[in-house]
Amino acid sequence: MKTTKKKFVAIFLTSGFIFLFLYNLGIRSVVRLIPESGAAFLRTDTLTGWKSAVATILYPVKIVLIGPVLPLMDLPDPPPPFLAIGLAIYWTVLALIIYNLVIKIKRFQTHNP
Repeated sequence: MKTTKKKFVAIFLTSGFIFLFLYNLGIRSVVRLIPESGAAFLRTDTLTGWKSAVATILYPVKIVLIGPVLPLMDLPDPPPPFLAIGLAIYWTVLALIIYNLVIKIKRFQTHNP
């Protein structure tokens, strides 16, 4: 099954925003996509039980998805669309890199059995 770049990027962006929303809802108990400025985005407060285990497992994913965009979170009072657009641009670039790597790996495997 061949997936186009546009479809892959759309799925990646959708998955990224859903991951962020569910993480904030489940782990941080905040019903927001992007936390308020001034909140430590990568750090979680003292968690107990399963929340601590899940937060520890998901931390590397969160670093990759959000880490390079953290300087945007430190702005004094950025409008929420600004942060969402910054995440979308970064995730689009990340999705295109992953897509091209997967295509190259598939081509290499078909030419070198």
